Amino acid sequence: MKKSIVILALVAISAVAMQSAYGQSDVATQSLNLAVNAVYKIATSGNPSALTITTGTAGTDALTSVSDATSTYSITQNYGNTVKITANLDAALSSGYTLQIGLASSKGTSAGAVDISNATSGSAVDVVTSIAQGADANKAITYTFSALASAGMLSSTTKTVTLTLTN
Repeated sequence: MKKSIVILALVAISAVAMQSAYGQSDVATQSLNLAVNAVYKIATSGNPSALTITTGTAGTDALTSVSDATSTYSITQNYGNTVKITANLDAALSSGYTLQIGLASSKGTSAGAVDISNATSGSAVDVVTSIAQGADANKAITYTFSALASAGMLSSTTKTVTLTLTN
């Protein structure tokens, strides 16, 4: 019996010695700084079709306007509820020609159809305001082009519309 206790004691001591020799646990730690900066992203799906006025009503100076709603925009922002989208042209249109833009929105307040005919980079106009944090995807952009007969013909011209997501 003494032999059994001695053997059992030796096995226990051996197990403890093995555990401390091989079962040690080393721990390493690291400090990690995390941050999320302000993110403003806006993208469009492409260019709208050509807006060409081809008709009017006899006796009326206002020709029949044309519209296009084939393009969309998407945004992502994490800044806050004070974000808005502005729109402007690269150069103003001549008197008698009007270009309106309307942006649908589920995250902000759309201003509806907004005249951007004279809005240039220094005078961009608000088209969506009070945009909440998050994302708004594939929202419709509607362009409406109108002209007065008294303004005359307008040769095909390309205008660049800039949409800016800003606070």
